[in-house]
Amino acid sequence: MSAATPAEATRALWQRAGLPGEALSHLSLTGAEPALPSSFAVGTAAQATIAATALAAAELHHLRGAARQAVSVEMRHAAAEFRSERLLQVDGGAAPELWDAIAGLYPTADGWVRLHTNFPHHRDGVLRLLDVPNDRAAVAKALLGWKAQDFEDAAARAGLCVAALRSFTEWDAHPQAQAIAEWPLSITRIGDASPEPLPPAAARPLEGFRVLDLTRIIAGPVAGRALAAHGADVMLITAPHLPSVAPLVIDTGRGKRSAQIDLREASGVERLEALTRQADVFLQGYRPGAIASHGFGAARLAELRPGIVHASLSAYGTAGPWHGRRGFDSLVQTASGFNRAEAEAAGEEKPRPLPAQALDHASGYLLAFGILAALRRRAVEGGSWQVDVSLAATGKWLRGLGRLEGGFAAHDPSRDDCREFLEESDSGFGRLNAVRHAGMLRDTPPFFARPSVPLGTDAAEW
Repeated sequence: MSAATPAEATRALWQRAGLPGEALSHLSLTGAEPALPSSFAVGTAAQATIAATALAAAELHHLRGAARQAVSVEMRHAAAEFRSERLLQVDGGAAPELWDAIAGLYPTADGWVRLHTNFPHHRDGVLRLLDVPNDRAAVAKALLGWKAQDFEDAAARAGLCVAALRSFTEWDAHPQAQAIAEWPLSITRIGDASPEPLPPAAARPLEGFRVLDLTRIIAGPVAGRALAAHGADVMLITAPHLPSVAPLVIDTGRGKRSAQIDLREASGVERLEALTRQADVFLQGYRPGAIASHGFGAARLAELRPGIVHASLSAYGTAGPWHGRRGFDSLVQTASGFNRAEAEAAGEEKPRPLPAQALDHASGYLLAFGILAALRRRAVEGGSWQVDVSLAATGKWLRGLGRLEGGFAAHDPSRDDCREFLEESDSGFGRLNAVRHAGMLRDTPPFFARPSVPLGTDAAEW
């Protein structure tokens, strides 16, 4: 299957979201695959999802009375942004370590499994299940006594984050794969509300829109960061007892406020309700049902704030036997066949990951794009709206973009190769050197008006 062009991929996203076709004539996409060493069209996925988001921001600005403006995305820059957490530096040195010491792929008695242990409680649960100390060699030895499927099942029962390696054929036959939507982005009306006329055009496309960002790790935070890059007022909400990954907090926190609310306390629920009533977007990326159990499901949000756009990220989708399963990009890559397919294409025995957390980053931009499309619908036809994206459905979409012949011949860009896409800024962590946003608008270029700050720096108020 030949790969789709970036223009074709962007046009398909745009048309499926019901956005005005004339806007596409203002979009310029430069560069060509392969942008990264892969048999998959990772550069195309990066360029198309970032372009759709940037063009949607410009189109919303146009609906507010601004002239349509030129939008451009360079593929190398887009690919660099898909690796933003890898390119981050703090005070001239490497960012804090991203991965836990025992995370990764391991052989088992009959195959391979991937462990995701970046959160301490997930790591400790795996160690208890294996009955070994926190030592990579001990973990590796213990896993040789397990069958891959048996360990994946046992870990899932314990609420842990493990995936057994599958081929595309094996994944496609799995009940969960068959339950995944055919399209990576769902935008549905969930309540009635009068149309909300947009305020007159401001200096930035999304200025005046308020976004509550209840997400962690990469995909959800990338969505909030993209909206902030175009002027939205984004408030990251976490809680003191929840674990985090330091470099991801730093990288994806750019442009956002950062507040903390404990939903285990009645006062925390009241505070989030008050914020929601004044928000335009409620973005959440916790395990399906987790936020709803605190009273913030889609129907309740539409009651609290008629006209809300509720955007939700999951690992495996909203239907099927795994719909409530915890998951991360690396696990979905392993479970759904990407790691084996990449290895086979490269002529390698060991499973091979994609050259970026591509499912995470693409899902983040799809979420941001869906949010902007829903805000436009709210302005034109009214209603409260639900936007759904899953890592697994994004993976299915990436597969659908086709494969690249000779993709592994691509140069693997170093940090020096990406220097033209980096910018320096002050932050609450020190001086940052990080990737600029790749979705360029001619008249209102993206930037982060707020510095990245430690969790809980800001008050939980607009």
